Amino acid sequence: MVQRRADRLHGVLVVDKPTGVSSQDTVTRVRLALGVRSAGHTGTLDPLATGVLPICLGQATKIAQWLAADDKRYTCTATLGLTSTTLDSEGQVTRRATVDHVDPAALEAALAGLRGEHAQVPPLHSAIWIDGERSHKLARDGVAVTPAARPVRVDELTVTRLAPPEVDLAIACGKGTYVRALVRDLGDALGTGAVLTALRRTASGRFTIDRAVPMAAINWRTIAPHVIPTRVALGLPEVVVDAAGVADVYNGHELRVARYVDGFTDGDRFQLVTADGDTVAVCERRDGRMFMHRVLVYEALDDRGRVPQSPRLKQPGHEPGPD
Repeated sequence: MVQRRADRLHGVLVVDKPTGVSSQDTVTRVRLALGVRSAGHTGTLDPLATGVLPICLGQATKIAQWLAADDKRYTCTATLGLTSTTLDSEGQVTRRATVDHVDPAALEAALAGLRGEHAQVPPLHSAIWIDGERSHKLARDGVAVTPAARPVRVDELTVTRLAPPEVDLAIACGKGTYVRALVRDLGDALGTGAVLTALRRTASGRFTIDRAVPMAAINWRTIAPHVIPTRVALGLPEVVVDAAGVADVYNGHELRVARYVDGFTDGDRFQLVTADGDTVAVCERRDGRMFMHRVLVYEALDDRGRVPQSPRLKQPGHEPGPD
């Protein structure tokens, strides 16, 4: 049997997601194109949206939780004078209004109230959980629910083009901010309504659009140089461990790995990496001790594919003599 060519790919691939497909469908396409067993994205993009979608491959799927928490950047187009069931152009239009009174001053006054930290009501058609169900499923089933408002942070919200009824915006925001909801709230502030008609994510944490690979260009022959190593994707301080140290991590020898917290203070997170640059554990110092959040186990750990065993400790009184 021919070995799957990309099974040894471990890291993050930044994909330029095309419009019209879901984030999960994009992951599936990447997994099949590369022949990898495991892959997962770090934050959902709506089917309408394009742009940066970091996809973790192989053992890097274990670090997705830290990458998803990163800040985001977007550019978008909003159409004023409309409201819809999904808050974007793909939903059913529920209201139309004139936009004659919208000028740069009125627009800036409306945007000012949406910057900084504030409470935002997520879209009903979204992936958030409500009573054990996805919100978008409840919406499709006709269940009348209202998602609870939650705190969001908007660091930048500026106009790059105003050509009523369209307005283009540049956005920098924290995790969990819905651009569709921002556009809805902008329309409410103007009294015209507004829907999202185009959205592009230009950055997700350290992953930017200039590193993104178009779907059409993804194949196992040429993809390796585009995969960002796990240690680089994490961006945490690194502690290099030798082969014996790797074995101690894999076998959970807490006392033997305790020395790696030296130089860190409680609450510091760091990563243990091999001499070859592979991340083997994401760690944190807690109460002066080592806590391992995640352990990453790679192929061919020993000549039989098993976890390597730690070397035996020398017993006092049994050291070899000088002869």
